[in-house]
Amino acid sequence: MQKSVRPTLGMMAVGLGTLAAPLDSAVNIAFPSITAAFGLVVEDIRFVIIAYVLTHSSLMLVCGKLGDLLGYRRIFVTGLCVSAVAFAACSLATSLEWLLAGRVLQGVGIALTLSCGPALATSLYDEAERTRVLSAYAAIAAVGSALGPLVGGILVEQFGWSVVFWARVPFMLVALLLSFTIPAGARPGTMRGFDGLGAVLLVAWSSTSLLAIAAHSTPLGVGLQIGLAVASFAAIWAFIVRARAHPSPVVRPALFRDSRFVGMNLAAIVVQFAAFSIMLLVPFWLAKTAGLTAGAGGLVLCLAAVGTVAGAWVAGRIAVRVGAGPLAVSGILVSMLGLAGISTWTADTTVLPMAAALIVQGLGLGLFQVAYTDLVIATLPLEERGVAGSLTMVTRTIGVVSAATGLSAAHRTFEGVALAAGQSASEAFVTGFQTTFRGVAVALGLGLIFALISMRSRQVP
Repeated sequence: MQKSVRPTLGMMAVGLGTLAAPLDSAVNIAFPSITAAFGLVVEDIRFVIIAYVLTHSSLMLVCGKLGDLLGYRRIFVTGLCVSAVAFAACSLATSLEWLLAGRVLQGVGIALTLSCGPALATSLYDEAERTRVLSAYAAIAAVGSALGPLVGGILVEQFGWSVVFWARVPFMLVALLLSFTIPAGARPGTMRGFDGLGAVLLVAWSSTSLLAIAAHSTPLGVGLQIGLAVASFAAIWAFIVRARAHPSPVVRPALFRDSRFVGMNLAAIVVQFAAFSIMLLVPFWLAKTAGLTAGAGGLVLCLAAVGTVAGAWVAGRIAVRVGAGPLAVSGILVSMLGLAGISTWTADTTVLPMAAALIVQGLGLGLFQVAYTDLVIATLPLEERGVAGSLTMVTRTIGVVSAATGLSAAHRTFEGVALAAGQSASEAFVTGFQTTFRGVAVALGLGLIFALISMRSRQVP
C-alpha cells in the first residue's frame, strides 16, 4: 500500500508546486486593476511581466544544476517556501516598486520549483514509467494554463487584483506539506564542484538574450538590441570557454555537438513560438470580431489548453510504441493543421469551427511537448536530469518571448497594410489576423524541418 500511496502524494506535491507557474496567466486578467490601483499608464505594466519572466528564465538552468548537486527535493522545497513568501508580498504591495520586488522574488521561487519539477516527478516512479509521468506533468501545466484566465477573471471581480497572488499561497503550503512524502534521494548534498563563475556567465547570457529579443519595442530600439546581442554573444562565448575547462560545468558544451539534441531543441522553440500566438492574438479576435463576452471568450480560449491535456494523455500511452521522434513530428503536423484552421476564420465563423481549430492546435502541442521533454531527459544522464528539465523550460521561454515581440509587430504591420489598401478598421483587423496565422503555420514548418533533421541524425558521443 505504501509503495503506491507515497509516489501519488509526491506527484500531488510536484503538481501543486508546478501549478504556480501556469496559473500566473491569471495575472494578465488583473492588469487593468493593477494599473488602476497604482495609477500606472498601460505601458508600465510590461515591467510586471519582465521582472518575473526575466528572473525565472535566467536562473532556470543554474537552479537545475543545483538540483543535480544538492538533491531535487531540497531545491523544490526551497522554491515552494520562496514562492509562498513572494505571492504574499505581491498581494500586499502598496507601490509598483514593492510589486516588482515581489515579482522578482516570485521568479526566483518559480525557477527553483520548475527546474526540478520534471526530475522530481520522474524520480518517484520506475524509469519504465518515465514517459507516462512526463505526460501527466505536461497535463498539469496545461490545466493550470486553462484555469488561470477563467478563474482569475471571476476572482478579480470579487476580490480585486491581489487575489491572483494570495490565492496561490495555499497551493504552496499544501505542496510543502506533501513534499515530505518524497524521498530525499541519493544526491551528495554538497556545492563542491559547482561552477559559480560559469553560472554567472550563463545567467548573463540568458538575461541579455531575452532582453535583446524584446528590446525592439523600447524607445532605444535597434541600438539597444545590438548592444544586448553583443553582450549576449560575449557572455555565451566566455561561458563555453569556462565550461570546457571546468570538470563539472552547469551545462556541458559537448551536448550541443549532438545535432539530434540541437535539432529538437530548436524545434521546441519554434513550436512554443507558434503556440503562444493563440494566447497573444485570439483573445482580441474573440472580443473584437466574434463579439463574445469576457467569460464566453475565456471558455473558448481555454479549449486550446484542453486539447493540450488530451494530447499529453495520448502521448503518454503511445510514445513507447511510436518513439519520441515520430511523435514530435506528428505533434507539429497536427499543430500546423490547427493553426491553418485559425487562419481561415472570418467575421461569419461560428464558435464550433473556432473551438475545433483551437482543440486541434492544443492536441498537437500536447503530443510534441511530451515527446520533446522525454527526448531531452533521455539524452542526458540521470545525474543531470535537473539541467535537462530546466532546458525544456528555457526553450519555451525563448519561444514565448520571441512570439510576444515578433507576432505583435507582424499583426500591426499586416493590419496597417490592409488599412492603407482601403479596408475598414474591422476588415483590416481580420486581414492582419488571418495573414499572421498563415505565417505562423508556415513558420511551424521550420520546426518540422528541425525535428526531421533530429530524427535522421546520429547522436554525437
